[in-house]
Amino acid sequence: MEKDEQWERVVYAFIKMTGKKPTLSSMLFLIGMRELGSAKKKFTKEQKQDLMHIAVCKLLSYAGFYALEGLDSEGWPIWKMLKPVPHISLQEQEHLLKSLIIEYFEKEGIHT
Repeated sequence: MEKDEQWERVVYAFIKMTGKKPTLSSMLFLIGMRELGSAKKKFTKEQKQDLMHIAVCKLLSYAGFYALEGLDSEGWPIWKMLKPVPHISLQEQEHLLKSLIIEYFEKEGIHT
């Protein structure tokens, strides 16, 4: 299956879960919430940014850039950088994140 088709299947799965067409940010937010294990409805702006950071770290862990070190006192994941992420263009960043989101949906058994 081609990446474009896989991406469309992930988008469709997201729509089924949330009822909304996703942006890359909303997908990262959802992944962050899943990784935190929280169904909490209200987050502060800072917590929303933290959730997206958790998601990016989780995704980049598939490529060997981060590893989960543990949880803080409030149960939030702590990630350790294993190697620096190379500087790439915004378009390349988006392509990389989409590929890793596809991998996340596959590894987590989220039906697409």
